[in-house]
Formats: sequence, C-alpha cells, structure tokens
Amino acid sequence: MEKVIRLEGRIDGVNGSKVEKEIFAQLDDSVTKVIFDAEKLNYISSMGLRIVLRAKKQFGDVSVINAQPEVYDIFEITGYTSFMPITKALREISIEGCEKIGEGFFGSVYRLDDETVVKVYNIPDAMKMIKRETELAKKAFMWGVPTAISYDIVKVGDKFGAVYELLHAKSIKDLIKSEKSLKAFCKKSVETLRQIHSIEVSNQELPSRREQVIEMIYDSKEFLQHQLMDKLVRIIATIPESETVLHSDFHIKNVMMQGDELLLIDMETLSRGHPIFEFAAMHSAYIAFACVNKNNTMEFLGIPLELSEKIFNLIFEGYYSDKTPEEREDMLKKISVISYLKVLSTRAVYGDKMNPLIMQDIQYSVNYLEKMMNQLDTLYY
Repeated sequence: MEKVIRLEGRIDGVNGSKVEKEIFAQLDDSVTKVIFDAEKLNYISSMGLRIVLRAKKQFGDVSVINAQPEVYDIFEITGYTSFMPITKALREISIEGCEKIGEGFFGSVYRLDDETVVKVYNIPDAMKMIKRETELAKKAFMWGVPTAISYDIVKVGDKFGAVYELLHAKSIKDLIKSEKSLKAFCKKSVETLRQIHSIEVSNQELPSRREQVIEMIYDSKEFLQHQLMDKLVRIIATIPESETVLHSDFHIKNVMMQGDELLLIDMETLSRGHPIFEFAAMHSAYIAFACVNKNNTMEFLGIPLELSEKIFNLIFEGYYSDKTPEEREDMLKKISVISYLKVLSTRAVYGDKMNPLIMQDIQYSVNYLEKMMNQLDTLYY
C-alpha cells in the first residue's frame, strides 16, 4: 500500500520527536511505499533528515515530492538526492496576455518576456514527455544541434510547461513577409539542416526514424488492405538505417530566429535516419496535411498554402542543389509516400472519425499511397 505523508512548517530539534511519532503512527506493516509531500514544508533540520532516513531504511521505497527550493537544497547538499527520489515543487506561472509564437502537435510556445519562452503541453500526462524532451534538448545541444535548453519545469494552470531561454528570438512567420527575407530564411534552413545532418549518433542514443515510420503503417491498418500494408513495409525497409541525426518536425512553428541563427524549440521528435525522413516530415507539415482542407496551413502554420509550398520547395531545392530537376522530381515522389503515410497515421490515431474532413484526409492518403505503390519499388535515393 502507498502512503502519502504531508510535511508542514518546520521539522527541527524542537518538534522533531513529536513529528516522528506522528509520522510512524500512520505507518504499519501494510505500507510498501512512503511518499513525503513537502509542498508546505519550509525547513528541515538534521532531526527531520533522520526521520526520512529511518523511513527509508524501514520501508525501502521512500520518496519526497514538491520540495520547496530551500528544502530541496538541504536534501541535495546532504546527499539525499543521490539515494532516493526527491523532486522540487513546480513554480506556477500565467500565460495570460502572452504572445503565442510557436505550435506543435503536443503543445504551444508562448513568449514570457524578451529573454524567455515557455512550451505548454496540451496532453494530460505531460510530465514524462517534458522530461524526455528536455533531456533530448540537452543532448542535442552538446551534439551541436542549434537549440535552446530548458532550465525550469512549471505549472501553467492545470497544465505543465518547460521554460527556455531565447534572448530576443523572433518567430519566423514575422520574418518572411518579403521575398528577400523568405529566401534568406530558406537558405538559413538549408544550412541548419545540413548542420544537423552532419551529426552522427549511436543507435542507443536516438530512436530509428525508419522503425517509427513502419509503426505508422501498423497504426493505420484499419484503413489499409493487407497487400498495400505489406508493400509499404517492404518499401520503407529499402531505406538503409543511418546514424544521421534528424529533427523530424522542421517547420516554421518549431523554429525561432535568434540574431542570425535558427534555433529549434521542439526536440520531442529527434531521431536518426536517412534525410528522406526529414523532408517527408517537412512535406507533410507544409503540403500534405492540406490535401483536402486547403486552409490547414493557415490554421496550423499561420501562412497560406501557396507560401507554405514555396517554403518547402525552396528548402528542398536548396538542400539538393547538386541534383538535376529530374532527379529531384523522382526524390519528391519517394518523399511524398512517407509524407502521406504520416497524414494517414496521424488522422487514424488522433483524428475524430466523425469529422468528414478527417475521413477525407484518410481516403485521400490511402488512394495516394495505392497509386504510388504501383509506381515505385524502392524509396531509397
């Protein structure tokens, strides 16, 4: 049985014996896990630490949650954080009146001030994802991926968020209002993608994007005939595994401009694989998700489809400037297969099947995949 003990005020030499008796009066042989909730604890002395240590020795599975910064520091200085789980209380902030400067599938990014932004997650159990993404951001930064590192996890109403330092960073949508600035952004995107793709990591450090895409096929099995499923799995498998780092969700809502550098603000999709997967994810964001509802790019990216397509094409052509137009056309066919597979799987897993537009997206994607499977035997380029 799990038992939560709420600690309050101070635990020191004056009241330590009394507090100890009160705590252990609540614990019996049926208890297998003890959680000390320290949200309202202002100070803990060596006497209080001994009480926690006694519980640890007696029950084994003991943790401290919601420790205020001063209390957490005491646990850390005395070494308690090295042998038992101890978490800090989360700072609470408000985003009322804050500008939304970015948006992904799992959350939105708001500017708090000139120096900081917060990514607020819109899923119920976000803490696991936040911790994973912040750890990935630290790794990515050390590898040389241009990104910001989160320095705080906060509560935003009934949701959770991660705070990042982004000094005077600007949203891309505000920077591409002229032809000159648009081309400059696309050129910088090509440089950034090449920088990311120059990094290689071991297969233990990042998940395989190829395996993730194959999983998309199985997620969509409700709408795919067995023959089409088998062909999709086989054709995805023609793309060799690679240790190349991929962002896998590179679009204007996940990129900020800081000075003359692009910074990525979403590391959740970081993976490894062939660059075809990078461009497939970009194609789906900029083009494929608007296959039926042409307003999707305006709703999601804040730009019309014509501009969205132009951004993708400029980046794609710039990245593969050494290829002929005929070669790029063939590459684009292969990229589009994975792109529409992403549309299909996203709608199949997260879409409202009662929404006619969602079902039209699904049917369009299935028809497109059937057509392309009759034309292609490999996706490798």
